[in-house]
Amino acid sequence: MQPTSTDNFWQFDTDYWFKKLKSSRQGITKLEAEKILLHAGLHPKSKSILKKDFLLFIRQFKSPIMLLLIGAIFLSAFLGDTSDMFIIIFIVTSSGLLSFFQERNASRIVTQLQSMISIKSSVLRDGIVTEIISKHIVAGDVLLLNAGDLLPADCRIIEATELYANESSLTGESFPVRKEVGILEELTELSQRKNCLWEGTNIVSGNAKALVIQTGDQTVFGSIAQSVTNVVETSFEKGIKDFGFFLLKITLLLAVFILVVNLLNHKNPIESALFALALAVGMAPELLPAISTIAMSAGARRMLDKKVIVKKLSSIQNLGEVNLLCTDKTGTITEGNIKISGLIDGFGQESDFVQQLAYWNATFETGYSNAIDDALRQLKLKTGENAQKIGEVPYDFIRKRLSIAIITNSQKLLISKGAFLPILSICTKIKLGDGTHDDIALYKEELENKFEHFGSDGFRAIGICYKEISSENISKEMETEMVFAGFILLNDPVKADIIATIIELHKLNVGLKIITGDNKNVAKSIAQHIGIKNPVVLTGKELFNINPEGLKQLVKKTHIFAEVEPQQKERIILALRKTYTVAYMGDGINDVSAITAADVGISVENAVDVTREAADFVLMEKNLMVIVDGIKEGRKTFANTLKYLYISTGSTFGNMCSVAAASLILPFLPMLPKQILLTNFLTDFPFLTVTSDNVDAEQIVRPGKWNLNLIRNYMVIFGIHSALFDVITFITLLFVLKVKESEFQTGWFIESVLSELFILFIIRTHKSFFRSKPGTYLFILSSIALLTTIGLPYLPIAKEIGLSPLPLINLFAMLLIVILYIITADILKVWFFKKYHRA
Repeated sequence: MQPTSTDNFWQFDTDYWFKKLKSSRQGITKLEAEKILLHAGLHPKSKSILKKDFLLFIRQFKSPIMLLLIGAIFLSAFLGDTSDMFIIIFIVTSSGLLSFFQERNASRIVTQLQSMISIKSSVLRDGIVTEIISKHIVAGDVLLLNAGDLLPADCRIIEATELYANESSLTGESFPVRKEVGILEELTELSQRKNCLWEGTNIVSGNAKALVIQTGDQTVFGSIAQSVTNVVETSFEKGIKDFGFFLLKITLLLAVFILVVNLLNHKNPIESALFALALAVGMAPELLPAISTIAMSAGARRMLDKKVIVKKLSSIQNLGEVNLLCTDKTGTITEGNIKISGLIDGFGQESDFVQQLAYWNATFETGYSNAIDDALRQLKLKTGENAQKIGEVPYDFIRKRLSIAIITNSQKLLISKGAFLPILSICTKIKLGDGTHDDIALYKEELENKFEHFGSDGFRAIGICYKEISSENISKEMETEMVFAGFILLNDPVKADIIATIIELHKLNVGLKIITGDNKNVAKSIAQHIGIKNPVVLTGKELFNINPEGLKQLVKKTHIFAEVEPQQKERIILALRKTYTVAYMGDGINDVSAITAADVGISVENAVDVTREAADFVLMEKNLMVIVDGIKEGRKTFANTLKYLYISTGSTFGNMCSVAAASLILPFLPMLPKQILLTNFLTDFPFLTVTSDNVDAEQIVRPGKWNLNLIRNYMVIFGIHSALFDVITFITLLFVLKVKESEFQTGWFIESVLSELFILFIIRTHKSFFRSKPGTYLFILSSIALLTTIGLPYLPIAKEIGLSPLPLINLFAMLLIVILYIITADILKVWFFKKYHRA
């Protein structure tokens, strides 16, 4: 039977697919790949920048608030009120342009970040190994796969050596699945298709060559992704959305209520409708989504300058909430520069034989690139035979060892190296100093004592063993009855600046815990070197006997988790999350589950594909100080976003409520609809720059936490305070100065705009506002808005806006009320946040 498409490709041999896809074991040609990409329309299409910008600009007017204003434009035009129409057009266009330029800048930052973290794959093109972006993989490509690689397509296996893949993303099966060459029945279910590899899965151990059969939407993963979209909201995103809806509901209810009451009082229906609409616009936090996005994109840009790539903007808020950092020690606590400190036999003597075995094992290893093998390959051998590799059993996290079979001029050897205890468990003999062998049981206790002693001295010790073999068919079942040759002693010095980094973390109220697969004595020695006195160590073996509730309590007082398995890392992180907001940093395939389980996952640029893909942040340098900077940026972003939230729920909301209430008492409108919209525009203009505002050091020493009760309390207290000064303004204008309609509206307009402008300077800091320096752009734009507000009544266009020049006594009275408002709001603010911090 011949297939008509690539469906059920597991039931036909690879030779058929080579022929059908015009490929071979050497892959396809670059020219053929280009043709396939072009034919499938997969070449990156360069969209017109003008077209993209135009569509982005149009999107600025799709929000409910903008649509309401556009409706008001048509209503004004229909009624022949050209002044209102042009003023609203100006406000709508200006607001749209401001949002457009800010969002375009944010979008470009995101595009730049995404381009920096593209996953690449090793393929054979024209028989040459080439690194290409995974989305440019085509059917017929031959992939070269190693542990940690993420599959970019659905493939058939051509060659495989001890290959295991993690398919949990497709099948839900948590254990790695063994993969091998073969042909299967047509009806074989997905989880049993052992001759196939699937997009979205990853290689856990071993290595392979695989032929790409299906890409893009044709893959199993692609078809699922088309039908299911799973977007996980961060706590901050959810809080922002919920509170935005809460304010919007109150706004619309109040606007409808005011409209109805004004109509019942026989006021002009059109004017009443425009007034209610303007109130809705004035009270709604319409800039909230833009402020949040702009703040996060600005944070992402600053983090990029500090060599941190942000994969998802909303993760910046999560990073600001972190109060516990968990990390492996290699490359973060230590230099990550493995040095060979000794190659000794089982009796502690330097051994050329051990050196030779270690060199062969590392040199011929192809399954999993690592720093230990890189260091061993640099060894300068005193003597040595020529050797040729005949087989390999790659490293995996179950066996914890790597075996290489070689043939020399005189013998065939299987050489295994790895974690000491797994190596010891497969040895029945030990090589003595004179070259003879003896029963290892006689020396087992002595070897274990040496291993403990090495760890206490800060050395990581791994074991190496060997045996003579006759077969050239190598498998892990041959790892038995080996001869223990000796130890490889490794040293990874502690980073010179790590103690200063830990102090910085403590200043930010962020704790540090080390999670490592290394020996407990090595980990304990490292902890003492970095200033942890009497470190509490919990081993993976001890974890097996602890129930979930007990673990929740135990992890809080543990400094180091040592000798842990990859799946145990996830269990530790989940237990810690019950008490902390946890960031986890790792770069190996054994860190994937922990990175996924953490609130914030962090990896590095040279990490394996699957780990980098799982992370929220990718560091261009493996340096904890970079994370310190990232946490600060996260907290700055949180603080600046919250500033706008406070403004929307305090002064702005209070002012609009006061205007609404006054409309029920006065025989005329306290402010015209266009004046309310102009108030909104003049205050929003500088508010957009709050994302670049300076943040006090005191506001980043604690994690930024979403606190709805705090915001509601602020809304009530500062809303009442704002309304109180509006009442003072009302009484002053109506009963003290006894002004007419136009002067009343002008006075209230000036008081409203100035109070909203100044509340930003007050609320942007938790201490007295004159002790904190605002951002340059915020200060400049606010000053422009302030001068514009005071000058508007005296300009030729004032009459069109319904404003009139104020006598100096009236202007002085409004300025005096604003000064009193500033002083009292600042005192109230200091009291409010002191009370909050005490709570």
